[in-house]
Amino acid sequence: MITDWDHNSWYHRLLLRQVPAGAERALDVGCGAGTLARRLADVVPHVDAFDRSPEMVAEARAVAPPNLDVQVADALTVELPQNSYDAVVSMAVLHHLPLAEALPRMAGWLRPGGVLAAVALPRADLPRGLPVEAAAAVAHHGLGLAFRALRPLTGAELFRHEPSHDAMPVADGRLTTRQVRAEASAVLPDVRVRRLLYWRYLLVWRKPL
Repeated sequence: MITDWDHNSWYHRLLLRQVPAGAERALDVGCGAGTLARRLADVVPHVDAFDRSPEMVAEARAVAPPNLDVQVADALTVELPQNSYDAVVSMAVLHHLPLAEALPRMAGWLRPGGVLAAVALPRADLPRGLPVEAAAAVAHHGLGLAFRALRPLTGAELFRHEPSHDAMPVADGRLTTRQVRAEASAVLPDVRVRRLLYWRYLLVWRKPL
């Protein structure tokens, strides 16, 4: 579609803002081709990242800076040291995973005071969520037209999909944002979950000191 653009890239800055000041080590869970991991490596001295797709990991490694280490691994089986990271982030991954199993694993990799931050896809909460769905559709097409017009003028990518976009595994959200909040709260007390405009939700949790 001529107005299509990358909602995941739109929310990269939001995820980066959740990283604690002074963070020394961070982990990107399900890094894909590594775009978010590279941005994370710009602000954190050491970043680890993994993805279960060897093809995506090869792409990420090809352009990884020296302080970014990328491995092939699965979020539900990978063995990582506990209490090791100041931030654990993920983009468009949680809706592929059982929350009750994945969230405690991700929380365990955090140091006390560390932050878990994830953006993922919810299921539409209809009819309750109809106003936000309508607003998202209108804003999506409006921004898409603006980005399309500005790209040739500015030379900027402006949230254009990455070349690897079509190779990424795709899954619809199976839980509404309210259901995600309920399931996450059962395993991570004081977790915060809120719906974002462009068909995503944000989950943030800080590990108690």
